[in-house]
Amino acid sequence: MDDLERRIAQARGDEPADLVLRGGRVFDLITGTMMTGDVAICGDRIAGVGAYDGRQVIDVADLTLVPGFIDTHLHVESSLVTPHEFDRCVTPRGVTTAICDPHEIANVIGLDGIRWFQKASECLLMDLRVQLSSCVPSTEMETSGARIEAGDLAQVMGHPSNIGLAEFMNYPGVIQRDPAAMAKLRLFAGGHIDGHCPQLTGRDLSAYVAAGIRTEHEATTAEEALEKLRKGMRVLIREGSVSKDLVALQPVLTNVTAPYMCLCTDDRNPLDIAEHGHLDHMIRELIRRGSPALAVYRAASLSAAEAFGLKDRGLIAPGLRADIVALDSLESCRAQLVLAGGRIVDEAAFAARPSLAPVGRASVKAPRVTAQDFRCAGNRSETPVIGIIEGKIITGHLSHDIAPQDGDKRPDPARDLIRIAVIERHGRNGNIATGFVQGFGMKRGAIASTVCHDHHNIVAVGANYDDMALAANRLSEIEGGFVVAEGGVILAELALPVAGLMSLEPFEAVRDLLVPLRDAAASLGVILEEPFLQMAFLALPVIPALKITDRGMIDVNMFEIIPG
Repeated sequence: MDDLERRIAQARGDEPADLVLRGGRVFDLITGTMMTGDVAICGDRIAGVGAYDGRQVIDVADLTLVPGFIDTHLHVESSLVTPHEFDRCVTPRGVTTAICDPHEIANVIGLDGIRWFQKASECLLMDLRVQLSSCVPSTEMETSGARIEAGDLAQVMGHPSNIGLAEFMNYPGVIQRDPAAMAKLRLFAGGHIDGHCPQLTGRDLSAYVAAGIRTEHEATTAEEALEKLRKGMRVLIREGSVSKDLVALQPVLTNVTAPYMCLCTDDRNPLDIAEHGHLDHMIRELIRRGSPALAVYRAASLSAAEAFGLKDRGLIAPGLRADIVALDSLESCRAQLVLAGGRIVDEAAFAARPSLAPVGRASVKAPRVTAQDFRCAGNRSETPVIGIIEGKIITGHLSHDIAPQDGDKRPDPARDLIRIAVIERHGRNGNIATGFVQGFGMKRGAIASTVCHDHHNIVAVGANYDDMALAANRLSEIEGGFVVAEGGVILAELALPVAGLMSLEPFEAVRDLLVPLRDAAASLGVILEEPFLQMAFLALPVIPALKITDRGMIDVNMFEIIPG
């Protein structure tokens, strides 16, 4: 018999199932009730729920079985590890499908980065879906390592991992009908197009949705989420290492809205995953805050599958993928057993995966900088300042009087006004732009990184120019990563040699190295819980209100570079 006939035979009980999960409770996301019975599995599919015999039987007595979790929007690169290590990090927590946008690596090495992720998707236990990056670069106000147009995207369409077009961040380009944006939208017309339109409202939002864009993960208030839901968008509740929107959006998630809401992490590092969790953390926290368990588990699986056209998953039901998580309870959401496509997720399964050679080595081609490069010229005391809002990637557009001294507006740690700089690192033009940021609490030293959304140039923040130069130059030596410096000494570092974004080490090693990095930043006076990813988003010119790129300070609401 072929696979179809075998599955039918095992569903009827005409032959033993390949695998039976015996003695558990199945949470039915259609009726909201618990079903008792065995779960029979044939290959990578569920054959049935009831009384079954199996060639292999696993006792799941006293456990609750739910469908595998689906992260509806993330960037694997932001986990700081390769797709293989990301798989090993989060799949045991119940994440059996992840829908990623590889635009971080695409901004560094272009289509080669997308193709690498497509190859990686063929090797993993989880089902990694690779959306095609829509905005490389995200705007014309930054220098990236690559440019991807509609004709380029056409070259990588058709891979089995692809669902559609990834987050369309250039929302002004959509609503103003920019020809390049229109070409990409037409290429994916009738397919899935991910959204990205922070604080967009009214007719502009209607214009954006009218383009065929149906999902949105940038809502940061209940009011924003409700307007987007009413206009037909699926709202993805996001809880990353920096972007923390769960508390604000939790009241919106009910049994009524759950079919149109999903969960995502966007950007979450291994230390946060170790300390708190991934989607499992979101599920626990939503239930703890009062969301119905049915609504939460629907958002985590069934609603996500339907939002992205994945008709073969999202329920524990005959014929669907055997993506199953056995939990100690719905409230605690602690995975005791995970099946991904019918495979038991354990170290043996991870060890059996095909390997994949890294790409994007030696990608940091920045000019060597000196302390003088970080001077901030200007005759006017009135100075635009990026205001950090912890837990958000939106920023304030502040203004402070900073008097020039000897032709330089100097950092003022006493007022928490410190220097921020972006250095072009792709070998294109060597641009260096400087400005001010408030909210780090830094008193001395500097931190620098090549994780700098989305162009991934070098971003450095510091109270001391010499330390900023030391940290930035060190990044070239280690092929990118994170560096903390003080008093002419490197206090801590993490090398990320894969495109300056990902480590070649196991996720446990990356997790452990993030601890001294965080401690070193704190020793400089930094008060942010996650300073490195918070810093990375200060250079993203599609998130309001004030940002900086290698071309200067950006007024995002006006979508223009502020004249020097």
